[in-house]
Amino acid sequence: MTIDTNTMISITEANQNFSKVARVVDEHGSAVILKNNIPRYLVIDFSRAEKEKVAKAEDVHAISERLLKQNKEAYEVLAK
Repeated sequence: MTIDTNTMISITEANQNFSKVARVVDEHGSAVILKNNIPRYLVIDFSRAEKEKVAKAEDVHAISERLLKQNKEAYEVLAK
């Protein structure tokens, strides 16, 4: 998982200013809360969590098919 540095917030700042955390999530889709300068917590938009839940319900074959379709051009280049 890649982390955008604009979404990183210290736990102290999150505790004192949770509205900032909510604003970051609204703008970027997620916020990473750091504890002792280490990513510790991930706050995501609820609708994104619902989408992740649906993805877990898919079987492995369906996920593979979807990924193949999404990345078809890249796989063709790699196959050469």
